[in-house]
Amino acid sequence: MASLLMLLIPWAGLQFVLELDTALREQSSNQLSAQANRMALALSNQLPVTDSRETFYATTLNRALNVDGYGDDWPGYDDTEAPPDATHEPLQWQAAVHGDLLYLLIRVQTASPIYFDPGQPDRPFEHVRIYWQGSDGLRERHIRTPAPGPVVGWRPGREPAADYQISGVWQATGRGYQLELQLPRPKENSLFSFAIHRPVPDSAAAGSRQTEPVAGPAVNPRMPRVVTRLPRLEEGLSASLLPGQHVRVLTPAGWILADSHIPAPKTQADFNAMSPLEIVEQISLNGLRALVRYFRPLPLQLPETGDRIAPEQLGESAIVRHGDGDAHLMVTTELPAGHVLVLEQSLEQILALSGNTLGSVIVRSTFLIISLMLILLGYASWLSWRIARLQRAVHASVDDDGRILGVMPPSKARDELGDLSRQFSQMVDNLQGYTRYLESFARRLSHELKTPVAVVRSSLENLSQDSRPDQQAIYIERAHQATDRLSQILQGMSEAARLEQSFDQAEKEVFDLAVVAAQAAGAYQELSPQHRICYVGPANGCTLSGSPELLVQLLDKLVDNARDFTPAKGRIEIGLKHQASGLELSVFNEGSSLPDHLASEIFSPFISIRDGKDQGHLGQGLLIVRLIAEYHGGTVQATNDKAGGGVRFRVSLPGTGLPES
Repeated sequence: MASLLMLLIPWAGLQFVLELDTALREQSSNQLSAQANRMALALSNQLPVTDSRETFYATTLNRALNVDGYGDDWPGYDDTEAPPDATHEPLQWQAAVHGDLLYLLIRVQTASPIYFDPGQPDRPFEHVRIYWQGSDGLRERHIRTPAPGPVVGWRPGREPAADYQISGVWQATGRGYQLELQLPRPKENSLFSFAIHRPVPDSAAAGSRQTEPVAGPAVNPRMPRVVTRLPRLEEGLSASLLPGQHVRVLTPAGWILADSHIPAPKTQADFNAMSPLEIVEQISLNGLRALVRYFRPLPLQLPETGDRIAPEQLGESAIVRHGDGDAHLMVTTELPAGHVLVLEQSLEQILALSGNTLGSVIVRSTFLIISLMLILLGYASWLSWRIARLQRAVHASVDDDGRILGVMPPSKARDELGDLSRQFSQMVDNLQGYTRYLESFARRLSHELKTPVAVVRSSLENLSQDSRPDQQAIYIERAHQATDRLSQILQGMSEAARLEQSFDQAEKEVFDLAVVAAQAAGAYQELSPQHRICYVGPANGCTLSGSPELLVQLLDKLVDNARDFTPAKGRIEIGLKHQASGLELSVFNEGSSLPDHLASEIFSPFISIRDGKDQGHLGQGLLIVRLIAEYHGGTVQATNDKAGGGVRFRVSLPGTGLPES
């Protein structure tokens, strides 16, 4: 089982990698947000003006189109036509720009288009009207044709004139016609629209030249603005990108104004140049990466390509994937006038996924642990056999009640198990003594915990009755000190079989014994109002190296002992003074005198001079006092104080002999 438990180490390693991946993603998200905010600040004065007008978006092309009336070279073109009984739009169109040219592809579904008749120019006919904002105001051109084929733009009026800057091809289709045009590119953020005009029925306009717009952006009361990708924005954004990052600037409607990215460097392992061990390591590393991807949150799916991303699909921060591509960490930042900046970072750049060094360490550690597990399994089996033999010897020596049945056979082994066997033999010899000690454990534990529990209760009662913040802080501090004492006592009594071992956990520090003694005296007075407890000594300047908690425990024992022998309204005095060899801490109490024959024996274990009213008292308090004093390098003695009519306990400690200046 010990060997199999070692497999928890690779599992813990995976958990560490997953936590590291989460932490790095959060850190990357914060860094991306800061980077996006810097980009947004730089773009604040470069964005186009927006208003409530609709958007006429033109896709940016990386090559010129062949204007032939067909749309097979247009990005995202779909040449399927709806069936005759299907509900469909009468108009489909696309716009694109390249260099100084604007391309327009229009597909109209109509049963029988009426073309322009040069012999009857006043007869209504199917045509397209194009409007745009020029330097001299609003301009208008008409696209007409007597039959499918090449077309040009015509200036409207009584004497139409051809405008050869606008050219294209009109092609007939099975459901209507398709028109592909090439014209000068409008200025950035200017107005542009077109409308399909169709003759009205003969009954409504017989013999007159009347048409009505049936579809197109110009049918709306307000002309839309031309929106396309802005190279100046993309150049500025590219300078701020790192490898593996992709940035987009969207209009309020989601159209892409700028799109820049720097691809992440691709590294591919060359298995032909690897050793078998390196190949296994690389395969394991790929498996680790797959596990990290599996435990990550599901990415938000976005279109792989397109000119528009719906703003409502984006949050402030998320993991996204475009089509079947790699996952990216995305953050969004609002720009002026409702624009949005979207910044993405490839997750392949995060250390927890792409860090070969970290992954290799984990993979190699896994192989090493498996090997060590097998070695440990054999060694543990051999140790188990020896331990089982020792267990049988112990079981044959002592019964379940602790009675000695025999002597354990001696062990000649010089390793740890041999030492353990000899320790067991010694333990059997001391078992009866410890059994007697454990029988008195419950009563002694109650005695040890009485004072700190009372301090906590007294502090809580005073805290509920006193609303002054300074006094409440004092009571809270006393309660904390008492609970610390409780914790130390419980720990010492549960970890050791002897009282001496309760001091092993104490750590020495330099503190002022005068402050400790004065605070303890105040707490004792609150605890025992039936006695007069006071502190006599300097307020500070009694430096001592030791444990303040243990010295408070020493005072607890002495004061607790003094209360038991002091009559009501009697005086208990805690004194502290400098002497040549250090410090003298004393506790005096009025009351009965100490028997002369017990003056030196009361500091031994299980010695008590209380009468029957304190049945069950173990007499361990003064033993603890002696042990604490010896722990600090001091001594303790008890004498009768004939002048005061009581008993005085003196604890000599090696502190500073002279008062501090």
